[in-house]
Amino acid sequence: MEFVRFLGVTVHRLTTDELTQCVIRAVEDGQKIVVANHNLHSVYLYHHNPKFRAFCDAAHIIHVDGMSLVMLAKLLGVPLTAAHRTTYVDWVFPLMEQAARRHYRVFHLGGRPGVGEKAAAVLRQAAPGLDIQTHHGYFDPTGPENDAVLDIIARYRPHLLMVGMGMPRQESWVLDNFHALRTHVILNSGACFDFVAGVVPMPPRWLGRLGLEWLYRLMSEPKRLWKRYLVEPFYLTGLVAAEFTSRRILRRPIGRG
Repeated sequence: MEFVRFLGVTVHRLTTDELTQCVIRAVEDGQKIVVANHNLHSVYLYHHNPKFRAFCDAAHIIHVDGMSLVMLAKLLGVPLTAAHRTTYVDWVFPLMEQAARRHYRVFHLGGRPGVGEKAAAVLRQAAPGLDIQTHHGYFDPTGPENDAVLDIIARYRPHLLMVGMGMPRQESWVLDNFHALRTHVILNSGACFDFVAGVVPMPPRWLGRLGLEWLYRLMSEPKRLWKRYLVEPFYLTGLVAAEFTSRRILRRPIGRG
């Protein structure tokens, strides 16, 4: 599996179809893997949150989720294109179609009470026969409530476990509970089900292709997302500048000033 490293993180060069095939192969081979993803927010967390960094370093697959990251890769001469970007709001429907066709059980953990089932109903309609169960993300991850959630997942025996509790909470939960999870593929899906359920406005898909989806999300949820989109990029600007300079030095022909 090809990968590239830039801005201090590693991502795999996978198209959406290739990523889907990785998921199918893991299930069919009886593997247990974690599929992570990187965008600008996760790059910031990787450099500031040790537990989030440990999660990413332990993940089996890390795909690109964010056109801005693809654009920065192009600026730095890293071989990533728009074809290597997979975001969950686009991927979830074809992935659920595959799950229904192959009779995979899917469990989604996260969101406010009721949201997961509302999204599941939309997905069942889009992928007839889909076997999916949900549980909200409002529980204590350190006590008996967490044990109860793990028991529900274990009894359902999902092939795919989608954890949508937002970064970095979902990554922290997976890291803490990995060995207790009875599943094959663990996917950190963020706010995907909020979009599918319609409780959060879904950005127009053409904005994502232009790298402007963040602006729509900021306008939709300014109180929650202002720091992510207006403060964190200042740190990333320094990372980009440092790497751009180092890459130029490495490409400079020997003997020239």
